[in-house]
Amino acid sequence: MVSIKEIKSTIAVAIAAAFGFIIALIWKDIIVGLMKLAGLWQDGGPTTWGGAGIAIFLAVIITVVSVLGIVFISKWGGIAQK
Repeated sequence: MVSIKEIKSTIAVAIAAAFGFIIALIWKDIIVGLMKLAGLWQDGGPTTWGGAGIAIFLAVIITVVSVLGIVFISKWGGIAQK
């Protein structure tokens, strides 16, 4: 029989992974945009350096919020740290 603790742990791992994917996708777009502005890429990302600065600022905020979400959900799910 599956316990509630195991279910919570599985849910916590899935949600933490989702936060990680969000962080990766946001930073991917910024890196592609910066490469585009530098003339090293063709498509995607911000179109101006000012837009790139705003995108980086927002990405830092989203990253911090996501990391806090990962910490919170890990504690909720009882995921042990090694």
